[in-house]
Amino acid sequence: MATKATGSHGDDDPNPGGKVSVGDGPLKPNDERVAAVARSLVDAGRFVPALEAGPNGGGLATWWPLPGVGDRNMIAALVLEDSMEGHAAAASALARATDLEVRRRLAAGGHALVPPRPGRRTVPHAWIEALGRPDPALPSGIDPERVAALANRIDEWIATGADRATRVRLAIRVHEPPTGARGNAATAWRLELLAQDSEETSLLISLADLWDDRSVFGPDGITELLGQLGRAVRLAPELAPVLDEAAPTELSVDTAAVLAIAERVEPLAEVGVAVLLPSWWTTRPKLGLRAKAASPPGVVTQSGFGLETLVSFRWEAALGTLKLTKADLKRLEAAAAAKSELVRIRGQWVQVDPDRVAALVAAVGTEGQADATELLRAHLGLSSLDAPDGIEVDGVTATGWLGELLDDALAGTVTPVEHPPGFQGTLRPYQQRGVGWLAFLGRLGLGACLADDMGLGKTAQLIATVLADPVPGPTLVIAPVSVLGNWQREIGRFAPELSVLLHHGGGRHDDSVSFAKRAAAVDVVLTTYSLVARDADHLAEVAWGRLALDEAQQVKNPRTKAAKAVAAIPATRRIALTGTPVENRLAELWSLMNVLNPGLLGTLTSFTKRFAGPIERDGDEETTALLRRITGPFVLRRLKSDRSIIDDLPDKIEQTELCTLTHEQATLYQAVVDELLEAVDELDKRLDRPNRPTKPGRRHQAGGTPGQATDADDAIARRGLVLAGITKLKQICNHPAHFLGDGSALGDRSGKLNRTEELLDEIIDVGDKVLCFTQYTAWGDLLAEHFARRYGIEPLWLHGGVQRKRRDEMLTAFEDLDGPPIFLLSLKAGGTGLNLTAASHVIHLDRWWNPAIEDQATDRAYRIGQRRAVDVHKLVSMGTIEERIDAMINDKRALAKAVVGTGEGWVTELSTEDLRGVISLRDREVG
Repeated sequence: MATKATGSHGDDDPNPGGKVSVGDGPLKPNDERVAAVARSLVDAGRFVPALEAGPNGGGLATWWPLPGVGDRNMIAALVLEDSMEGHAAAASALARATDLEVRRRLAAGGHALVPPRPGRRTVPHAWIEALGRPDPALPSGIDPERVAALANRIDEWIATGADRATRVRLAIRVHEPPTGARGNAATAWRLELLAQDSEETSLLISLADLWDDRSVFGPDGITELLGQLGRAVRLAPELAPVLDEAAPTELSVDTAAVLAIAERVEPLAEVGVAVLLPSWWTTRPKLGLRAKAASPPGVVTQSGFGLETLVSFRWEAALGTLKLTKADLKRLEAAAAAKSELVRIRGQWVQVDPDRVAALVAAVGTEGQADATELLRAHLGLSSLDAPDGIEVDGVTATGWLGELLDDALAGTVTPVEHPPGFQGTLRPYQQRGVGWLAFLGRLGLGACLADDMGLGKTAQLIATVLADPVPGPTLVIAPVSVLGNWQREIGRFAPELSVLLHHGGGRHDDSVSFAKRAAAVDVVLTTYSLVARDADHLAEVAWGRLALDEAQQVKNPRTKAAKAVAAIPATRRIALTGTPVENRLAELWSLMNVLNPGLLGTLTSFTKRFAGPIERDGDEETTALLRRITGPFVLRRLKSDRSIIDDLPDKIEQTELCTLTHEQATLYQAVVDELLEAVDELDKRLDRPNRPTKPGRRHQAGGTPGQATDADDAIARRGLVLAGITKLKQICNHPAHFLGDGSALGDRSGKLNRTEELLDEIIDVGDKVLCFTQYTAWGDLLAEHFARRYGIEPLWLHGGVQRKRRDEMLTAFEDLDGPPIFLLSLKAGGTGLNLTAASHVIHLDRWWNPAIEDQATDRAYRIGQRRAVDVHKLVSMGTIEERIDAMINDKRALAKAVVGTGEGWVTELSTEDLRGVISLRDREVG
């Protein structure tokens, strides 16, 4: 954007929020996007004060965006139409948003740019004063000619730093000294001056050709390059000698100058000057210390070494992957004494800091001790091992089992277990590797998370591991109540020799024999998460050989009693089985790792600051990669979509079924929207909450006065009101009778039910079976009765109130070829732990916020044993909040491998205006 856009700053602005009308139709850049770009520019300091001389002699003091080269794509996204009007609209909106953002921050900080001056003001004083006020207008009575003169001078000043859209830009290529140079203050570096095409950056032409008019840029290029040379010298005075030459082409500078220019790469780029450093510059290795450790001697025992094992180490100097010799250290000391800022070591340039070199040399050869957890954290950059201040710890080297662990080579080097003794069945190759991996980590006393995709046979791998890696003491399996029967069947099928104790139900305690004795007499004890905290005392009496958590995401909240009780269970082996180690937040991964390997990820507070915040808030790819490196040795993740893992699983075909609302649904929907927005708006007024976009997570804090306590109560009431309203809207999307609860007939009153019946007609007609998931038990009750009447077949209906015995009967009946073709399941009760491969269709009757939850439910049918393609139908009511949910899920699905969307809480924090945008019904989507 090369021109300033003016606009009204008063209350009567006809285009609030940066919406600009041009020509016959308004062009309206997205307000939130414009505001986000403005915030980004202000955060980066890319804005300047400006003065606009008015046609009638007045003046406006404005804050003007001054984007750099790197901001072009971000700003281009604001342009909705590639025309002069479209660009002008985007420029005007961004100018207004930037001005408002700067003034808002000045007001919030209570900053006064100049002290108040009574009486007559000079034009500069009045200008600066107006920059800090809500009203940008200069006071009346100021000489208009002086205003115009100052405005012209300010425009010229802004132009010197603006990134203008030109074809040519100055590029400075840095050439290192000859190979023989060892690095000292006088070492000469050559700076080559080039002309670079702004669009085709690979096109570089020597300035000698430009001065001789032998380039494609022509005379205009010469003029532009001269201006850029001047701007470059103002930012980097080390380049000043080029101005002494009529036609400069290169420059020789010392090491200090090169370092100074390298530190100003970004500011130079902002004014259109590119600095081309040697390829190694940004990746050059740094001096640091490396801990050289050895695994404790001896053979790994049944109890394993574990991460708490104390290990001795010795410090050695390192330059990246290279160990430095005594000769290298002497050269470093000599360079520091000579005050050289760069020195060549082993053919690589190293920056020299005398204090750090002295501390490094003093530390080399000294010894220390740390447990294996701390060494692993140091290897991954999470611990300094008490190294001298200012000295980086560049990893840990070790031999033996610790070396294998640090090298992240466990999954690739462990020996597969093909035929565990007593295992009745055939393990697939990836399962053999999984069993070997679990057994290997177990023997080291390290916890392991088997995070295979749903349906890849985690249960079979755990049973095989119990046989392949026998330990003193029984194995405790903690699982949801819904899969206890499945565990009993699978153990009886794969390992009939293993004895099993089911610790569940009202009669689980036998007064005649202690639980500890009964548990010690069997190989496997099965219990549920709900009983762990309740029976913690009994479980603590047993010397468990192995603790296994099925559907381990059940301990994702570290503050729950169940999670704390599970973490306290003593066991020499710890294994977690889950297809979704992270469902909503990275804190869930911390909780899981805290059970498996306590201390690995530090405290929850430090983990949130170091990992969860940057990844969830900023999408930081580097931090994400680091977290994967840390947890990688302890998490084995395989996907069904990876044909190298399993090549005989059929396809999964997912599609969104868009359904229109009936007139009755639309009427009810709109009534609830109006009622909800009116109620929320009333609460906002009581809270004195501005009706403007708000950031998720905002809270109204209760203070010490009665009025503040009332505000806190109202804020809680508001959140509850919004959640209740969302539930009503989703119920209406299902069916009016679901919302009204009046027991009325269902036929032909819901677009979603109509589409469901069309799908079921076809599925049943061809003899297939289907799983239908809903998050609402009341809706499932209505559908079960409706489908029974329509199809003359009683569908199966599994929800949280079904007893375990009846649940097992349902599973058996559905898997029978002659069993009912329709299986209705609640998302919570039927979303995990079930094997229902008789179904080749899945229908999600209503949408949940988290793609991982939906995928878990789908994988009841799409798993090992499935021989047919699985069709997944996700029903969405168009124009409603469901469509917004669907868009959110699709946007986050790629990220869901590491971090997935949160629950409905974020909606409760939206302003009334933002809430309206999420829940409002679009009439064109009503049938």
